[in-house]
Amino acid sequence: MPQVLEFKLPDLGEGLTEAEIVRWLVNVGDVVAIDQPVVEVETAKAMVEVPCPYGGVVTARFGEEGTELPVGAPLLTVAVGAPAGTTAPPTAGEAAGAAESAVSSEYSGNVLVGYGTAGPAARRRRIRPQSPAVAHPTPNATAGPAPSVRAAAPAAPVALATPAAPPAPAPAGAGTAGGSEGPIPVISPLVRKLARDRGLDLREVPGSGPEGLILRADVERALTAREAPAAVAPAASAAAPAGERIPLRGLRGAVADKLSRSRTEIPDATCWVDADATELMAARAAMNAAGGPKISLLALLARICAHALARFPELNSTVDTAAREIVRLPAVHLGFAAQTPRGLVVPVVRDAGTRTAESLTEEFARLTESARQGTLTPADLTGGTFTLNNYGVFGVDGSTPIVNHPEAAMLGVGRIIPKPWVHQGELAVRQVVQLSLTFDHRVCDGGTAGGFLRYVADCVEQPAVLLRTV
Repeated sequence: MPQVLEFKLPDLGEGLTEAEIVRWLVNVGDVVAIDQPVVEVETAKAMVEVPCPYGGVVTARFGEEGTELPVGAPLLTVAVGAPAGTTAPPTAGEAAGAAESAVSSEYSGNVLVGYGTAGPAARRRRIRPQSPAVAHPTPNATAGPAPSVRAAAPAAPVALATPAAPPAPAPAGAGTAGGSEGPIPVISPLVRKLARDRGLDLREVPGSGPEGLILRADVERALTAREAPAAVAPAASAAAPAGERIPLRGLRGAVADKLSRSRTEIPDATCWVDADATELMAARAAMNAAGGPKISLLALLARICAHALARFPELNSTVDTAAREIVRLPAVHLGFAAQTPRGLVVPVVRDAGTRTAESLTEEFARLTESARQGTLTPADLTGGTFTLNNYGVFGVDGSTPIVNHPEAAMLGVGRIIPKPWVHQGELAVRQVVQLSLTFDHRVCDGGTAGGFLRYVADCVEQPAVLLRTV
């Protein structure tokens, strides 16, 4: 008799508490191997494929594409030990007789590399047999305190291979714990803050998560429903249709939150300078003509940034607002802005200050390709100490970028184009670039920021300056 095991959305790490189902990679009835990717999910950090640690036949999936699930919610169930070709889920009696511990030969112990992993639980909750025609009752909200996200009991499973009775409508008090009193089960503090900032009473929001857990999507729907009447004029029937509403979720939502936080917390300032990049372009051409792997311009700019930060460590820091301290960071982990079909991401090159131009070029290429494919991990997107933003690729000369919170500064690089320039006392056509530095005015004054930017410009104009520190 096959053993039915439930695979839940694993701990995604980096403080992530929810993920959106982007695409199912398996169907009910499919045979999956151990550690085979079964679903593609999008978090606030990246889009990743989640492997299942069990091998067997998929008997049920939970959640349609586009659904947000909290960590710990069930993703699918697998019949371990089922013969190949099994396409129907086990009966209720078979499910009830499933063993209580995982079979080691059918469990890899892996969940998602870099996202937190755990072995099988010592004991597994038995799946109680129920009639398919009986709707699962809503848990009694007064039975106890609201569960945490990780300990939330999963919703009753519905095998997609067989028709199931529609779920009973949620009562008016769904999503609350204890009616008008007691704690309210909310997926994360950010969701609670969103409701508080918009004046939304969470006790009036029905939760769609396990045991009435209120998800971000629930709050957004409630806000949309509340604000819709105010946005429609009295003669709405004769007026033009309302504009398109695009939820700020996933990566786009994370970017919006981070930019808003940066503008709210960081008193930033920007300085800029034009630089003659003719010699830098010539140096790069000479390097690439000498043979070996090609060196990218971004890699040379990264080396210049790393050397400048060694001279001006104030800009490789962060501000601990709670302790009212400036924390200078020992290593340079260089982020760089990359535009993808899903939006702007900032992958991080670790220990950029100790890498060669070849190593930097290789790492930039790897991270850029991963960004385009949507396979960056949270580790690839966190831990940066300074950001390099090459917005010149968009054909613009200058910009005043927003500091990538919680970092202290960002260097912007415009396009490099031929311009009239006074060179050695004569007017000439040179390759000119505009450099801008946006910095947190709490970590340094304009003199330090200007000194950093001037040193970067000097290295761009005379790459030989770097030879002093090679």
